[in-house]
Amino acid sequence: MEQFIEFFTYIPTWFRATILIGGIIVFWALEGVLPLFRFSYRKIGHAGLNLFFTLTTAIIGFGLAGALLAASDWVSQNQFGLLYLLDMPLWAQVLTGVLLLDLIGAYLIHWTEHKVKWMWKFHLVHHSDTSVDVTTGLRHHPGETVFRIGFTILAVIIVGAPMGIIMLYQSLSVLFAHLTHANLNIPKKIDRVLSFVFVTPNMHKVHHHFTQPLTDTNYGNIFSIWDRIFGTFAQVEDTKEELQYGIDTHMDPEENDRLGNLLSIPFQQYRVPEGKFSEKERQMS
Repeated sequence: MEQFIEFFTYIPTWFRATILIGGIIVFWALEGVLPLFRFSYRKIGHAGLNLFFTLTTAIIGFGLAGALLAASDWVSQNQFGLLYLLDMPLWAQVLTGVLLLDLIGAYLIHWTEHKVKWMWKFHLVHHSDTSVDVTTGLRHHPGETVFRIGFTILAVIIVGAPMGIIMLYQSLSVLFAHLTHANLNIPKKIDRVLSFVFVTPNMHKVHHHFTQPLTDTNYGNIFSIWDRIFGTFAQVEDTKEELQYGIDTHMDPEENDRLGNLLSIPFQQYRVPEGKFSEKERQMS
């Protein structure tokens, strides 16, 4: 376990790039063999648009890596955070650290994006994709990327996570982003059993349904236990028959397939979907 964590503490750039790029390539190929939906779209054009946002996510992530490192160094030097409250073996520290980073740095920020109107407007870029596949996983507006990383830094401080655990968590996070968005026809029984602990493709596809109430369910990234604990878990009997992707206010391709419009969505007057936010907030949109 010591060598395992040491590897992630000094994780090579090539390894991180392999997870990011290699994961997209592998799942892209699998989508051609075992597709859940057969989309009537230009796969290359769709990927090009989404990979632009993947690139901006990666650039901002590397740009803020120094802040993440500084937070990790500070908690380590001052022995600050939840991991320092109990004397645990290394394996327990790693498991607890990854669980809590996933709770705060993924589930909590995702839930918040759906509840705070101005953050939701940034998150709309992700939900506006009407043909969800592996390239959708990192389709995030640059503004959203900033506050997602901000929550990750907050999680590091609260948890007291060392860099090895942070890099392990981030590697798993990217891998699960690829897996859960991939357009794959996963056997229902396997998917359902795994979904008791992990976020699975069929589980996350429910979150990408275009209307309420399913839009506001299944916020998890790696572990499904948070959705089950906090009552935000949902499932449908037949993913292929019951789901339509996108968000009901932005179903027009002129809005969800044009880069310029996607970048400007957070700054446009927003059409709030029925059932989301209070009546007062809808009137202020």
